[in-house]
Amino acid sequence: MRREENTKRFIVSGISLPIRASRDDAFGKAEKTLLKFFSSDEIISMNISKRSVDARKKDNIQFVYSVAADVRSARQPDAKELAKCGITASSGGEPKAECGAEKMTDRPVIVGFGPGGMFCAYMLAKYGYRPIVIERGSCVEKRIKDVELFKKSQILNTESNIQFGAGGAGTFSDGKLMTRINDGLCGFVIDTFHKLGAPDNILYEAKPHIGTDYLVKIVDNMLKELVSLGADVYFDTRMDEISESCGKIRKIKTSKGEIECGALVLALGHSARDTVGALRQKHLVVAPKAFSVGVRIEHLQENIDRAMYGSFADAGLLPHAEYSLSTHIGGRGVYTFCMCPGGEVVAATSEAGGVVTNGMSRHSRAGKNANSAVCVSVLPEDFGGTVDGGENFVRNIERRAYAVGGGNYYAPVQTVGAFIKGKENKIGSVLPTYMDGNVNFTDISGVFPDFVSSSLRSALSDFDRKIKGFAADDAILTAAETRTSSPIRIPRSAETYLAEGFENLYPCGEGAGYAGGITSAAVDGIKTALAIIKRYSNKKD
Repeated sequence: MRREENTKRFIVSGISLPIRASRDDAFGKAEKTLLKFFSSDEIISMNISKRSVDARKKDNIQFVYSVAADVRSARQPDAKELAKCGITASSGGEPKAECGAEKMTDRPVIVGFGPGGMFCAYMLAKYGYRPIVIERGSCVEKRIKDVELFKKSQILNTESNIQFGAGGAGTFSDGKLMTRINDGLCGFVIDTFHKLGAPDNILYEAKPHIGTDYLVKIVDNMLKELVSLGADVYFDTRMDEISESCGKIRKIKTSKGEIECGALVLALGHSARDTVGALRQKHLVVAPKAFSVGVRIEHLQENIDRAMYGSFADAGLLPHAEYSLSTHIGGRGVYTFCMCPGGEVVAATSEAGGVVTNGMSRHSRAGKNANSAVCVSVLPEDFGGTVDGGENFVRNIERRAYAVGGGNYYAPVQTVGAFIKGKENKIGSVLPTYMDGNVNFTDISGVFPDFVSSSLRSALSDFDRKIKGFAADDAILTAAETRTSSPIRIPRSAETYLAEGFENLYPCGEGAGYAGGITSAAVDGIKTALAIIKRYSNKKD
């Protein structure tokens, strides 16, 4: 809903209520707080802007609300006095930019149609720059078929899979929009997803998620929106080489011919190793960075719910429980990542002869198992501090997982009891979901360097003290989780977003080392677009 110019939005936070309370109760508490500064006639409307679960006290679990209120008033209460009452002014809204004056010789080209590429293209298209987007993977419809074929028959399409294709790796995930970055553009990203068909609850849940079943439709809707705004999007088109002179890129060579470009955005995602390798031959500066590797752990979702919610788990009023755990083992970080309530472990390799896992769930999160990554930080000194060293470190783990799994992309799996205590690999109540159970029960230690396996063992025991049953003997570990983030960063200017040594090359998103999830990648795509808009004119002549 569009707000009138003289209307301001305020957020009333920290409203705790029993889980059986209604939204009207939250609105009532918010109004009572707002009436300290405004009259009831000045408060035009209210809606829930955030809802989270406070489960710190198992005998008194509550919802904590934030309420957004539109207020039409000439008053300007002191911000400090508002803050004392838990009220802040909203700074959200659509990003604005002034177009620059420099002429762009040709249309901007964006490589990659993941969150970073999509939102970069979206902003450029809205400002009239008519971007061209290329994506090495396939459109949503074909990509779904390729992913399903791999799951059922282990026939891998190395160009169209869970990593490559419309929407990027996030399309086949839980669609989590939660992010650790504190940026006002996050709200715009969530609003845009909602406009494109995401369910209403992403607007207010503290840990919003879309679900794969919605994501595939949303990505297709984004495609249609871009085309309507003058963009061109080409799938099954891989960038193989850049043609540059004195740091200025004139055109790119793709698997389907050459494309001239005035500016080039690299929104490659974290798995385009071959593309990065080719660009390094063209003097692109690439630096190694820390990343993490590990396993997927699966529990019964009902057990996680009971461990987190106690007796409230059976009330039917709370969402499936989620967790986020971390510890330090010998100075090395170990943490859970990408937790998927009611989801499944998916086969996410993009290279022949490797096994890679990821987590996925649908919007309902109705699956029997909960899963998440448990990852160990890998530092540059662990792989020699080089770009090649980091990529080889990851690739070697994926290939060992393929071999230990018995080949044919079956994943190596082990129970927690066997992994930690050396017990027999005995299946209990938790059944592996990877490829519908096409796994090989074995010892997964051989997949990883010793420091990873030992760190995982110690961390699982630590996490069990925080969530009872986390290290249950029948919990399932599936190897290997290796694509949590890119092992490289493409250095760029903090002000212009230009890559080192180039006049019109813009690294963007997770593959360039500047994001770690759907929302942060989308925000980085927007900021990259704003940098281009600020520099270049959108006039055709």
